[in-house]
Amino acid sequence: MVQTIATGAPHIGPSILSGAKPFVSKWSNRYRGATVQDLEPPSALSLTPSDPISLAMISAFEREYTHLTVVDATTRALLGYISIPHLQAQLETGKVQSEDSLSKAMVRFQRKGKKYKVITMATPLEELEEFFEGAGAGEKQEFAVVTDEDRRFVLGVATRNDLEEFVKRRPA
Repeated sequence: MVQTIATGAPHIGPSILSGAKPFVSKWSNRYRGATVQDLEPPSALSLTPSDPISLAMISAFEREYTHLTVVDATTRALLGYISIPHLQAQLETGKVQSEDSLSKAMVRFQRKGKKYKVITMATPLEELEEFFEGAGAGEKQEFAVVTDEDRRFVLGVATRNDLEEFVKRRPA
């Protein structure tokens, strides 16, 4: 939201007139201009809805991933994701079986009427932290799908833990 305040200068962020509090980063002094690319997120591992759950589990454990993206087999369009901890819980309770397809367990992105925050390799870490904290959207997030600017390609997945590890390695 861009608003003009008394001086005529543009204001980026929540309006101080609307009563909404602007997001304040816990770690901005450690970011020092860093972007998502500085987290060095591993390449995304994308599966298709028809892949078996067992493939998702094996692939995630081999790479120590907590989230996998699910894409259309033909167009490679991003359809949703699989949370490995949630998938494990579904397997333990018998809601799904290892031979079931991912379509039975995946979380689908709702495209109609929703606007998603685009996270790219150039996104500043303050914005990523704000995304994880749910500022503006009201819902905390555990991971972010990193795409190109046009959201055509999934480049990686950044997690809240990736951000915390980056901050721990960075001197104050």
